[in-house]
Amino acid sequence: MRKRHQKLKDPLLKALIRALDENRVTDGASARRIYSKDGSVMEGGRAGIICFPEDTSEVAACVSIAKEFDREFVTRGAGTGLAGGSVPCNDPIMIVTTRMNKIIDVDLKKRIAWVQPGVVNLDLSNSLKGTGLHFAPDPSSQQACTIGGNVANNSGGPHCLAYGVTNSHVAALEVVLPDASIVQLGTIEGEAGGYDLRGVFVGGEGTLGVATLIAVRLTEDPPEIATLLLDFSKITDAAETVSQIIANGVLPAALELMDRNVVAAVEPFAKAGYPLDAEAVLIAEVDGLPEGVSHEVNIISEIAKNNGVREVRMAANEEERERIWKGRKSAFGAIAKIQPDYYLHDTVIPRGRLAEVIQKVYEIAEKYGLTVMNVFHAGDGNLHPLLVFDARLPGTLEKVQRAGEEIVRISLEVGGVLSGEHGIGLEKQRFMSQQFSECDLEAQDALRRSFDPENRSNPHKVLPTGSSCGEMSSLNEIPEGVWI
Repeated sequence: MRKRHQKLKDPLLKALIRALDENRVTDGASARRIYSKDGSVMEGGRAGIICFPEDTSEVAACVSIAKEFDREFVTRGAGTGLAGGSVPCNDPIMIVTTRMNKIIDVDLKKRIAWVQPGVVNLDLSNSLKGTGLHFAPDPSSQQACTIGGNVANNSGGPHCLAYGVTNSHVAALEVVLPDASIVQLGTIEGEAGGYDLRGVFVGGEGTLGVATLIAVRLTEDPPEIATLLLDFSKITDAAETVSQIIANGVLPAALELMDRNVVAAVEPFAKAGYPLDAEAVLIAEVDGLPEGVSHEVNIISEIAKNNGVREVRMAANEEERERIWKGRKSAFGAIAKIQPDYYLHDTVIPRGRLAEVIQKVYEIAEKYGLTVMNVFHAGDGNLHPLLVFDARLPGTLEKVQRAGEEIVRISLEVGGVLSGEHGIGLEKQRFMSQQFSECDLEAQDALRRSFDPENRSNPHKVLPTGSSCGEMSSLNEIPEGVWI
C-alpha cells in the first residue's frame, strides 16, 4: 500500500487515474514487461503506464493527458501482431483497447455493424450466426485478434483472395486524433466526398490516431461451399497449379499452401487427413451458386491433374471442412514441435513467380543451415516463410536475420512488396527505402505529420528514421492465438 501511495506522487499517473480509475491504470513492473512485447520477435523499449479505457471519451482523455505531459502513446489490442507494431519505444503511455469489446449496433438491412476496437474478430461472426451474414476478413489468429488490430494492419486471411482485406470491409471509423479531437472518417451511406481519409487510416498501424468505433460491412453467407484438399509430390507443382487456376479465370474464396514440414507438424493435432508423405498440400475453397461451384471444382481438379496432383479430395461435410481449416489455422502453434524460436516474414510477390521464389527461399534456408516452414496465402502471392531455430545456439539469431533479409530482397527483386497483411512496424522499417523512393517516403511522412505533427502516436514505426528502437530477440514461448 505504501509503495502505491509513493507512486501516486507521479503527476502523470495521478492524471490518468483521475481520467479512468485506479483499477484500469497500472505501472506495475510485471504489466509493463507483458505490454512491452507483442507476437513478433521484435524488442524495443519498455512500456510506460498502461491504461484500459472503455469508450471513446476515455481514450480521448488518455490522449489529451499524453499531450499535456508531452508523452508518446501506443495503442494496443490483443498483441497478436507479428511485425512489432505495438512494441513500445521510449516509455510511452500504452492505451490498451481490450476492454472496448462491445458490439454496439448491427443493422442487418444495411449490412453494417458498429463495433468497438477490442471486439475479437471471430466473436463478431459468431454473433451473426443465423442472420445469413458474416464478417469476411479472417486472419488465422481470428480467435484472438481484435477488429482494431485488423484495421491497424489492414489484415487479410485465407478468404481475402475473393473478399478482400480489411480495408474493403470498413465503411467508417470514429477516431481520436493525436490532438485528442474526435472525428468520423468515412460514412455508412455510400462514399464520402473528397479525399478518402478512412482508407488512409486503415493500415496506418496506429500512427495516425486511435480508432474507437468501427463500422464494418457484413458479407452474405454463400449458398454453397466446396473445400478441396490437393496434395503434391513437389511444392513447385502446387505453386504452378495456383498460378494456372487464377490465369484460367477462376477466383476461389481461398487458396492456401502448406509444405511438408508444416503438414507433419499440424496433422497430429488437426487430424484433417493431410498426407504426411506429400511435399505440399493445397487447400482450395470455392463458394457461390451450386452450378458455379461445381464448374469451378472441375476446372481446379483438371488443372491440378495436369500439374501432377496425387489426390483431389473434397470435404464431404461441414465437420470435415472445419478439420481441414483447423490444420491450416493451427499451423503456428505447431512450430514448437520443430524448434523453440521462429522468425516469420510477410511479403507479397507476383503469382507467376511463386514457384521460382519458393525454391529460392529453400535455397536461402539451406545456405544458412536453417529449417524453413512454408505456409501462405498462395492465391494472392502472400508468402509467409517461417524460419524456425534455437536462439540459444551461438550465432543463430544473426544467421536468421541475414536469411530473412535475403528473403525480403528476393521478394522485392521479382516485383513484390514488403507486406501483405502484417504491417511494417519495427521489423521492416529498415527495408522501406528498398521499396519506396525518397520522394515516396517524404510524401508518406508529410501525410503522417498532417495527422500527428508532434509525432506522438505510435512513433518510431513504419517509416525509417535513421535509427530504430527495435531489434530481433528470442521468444521463450509462442504467444497464444498468434498466426497469419
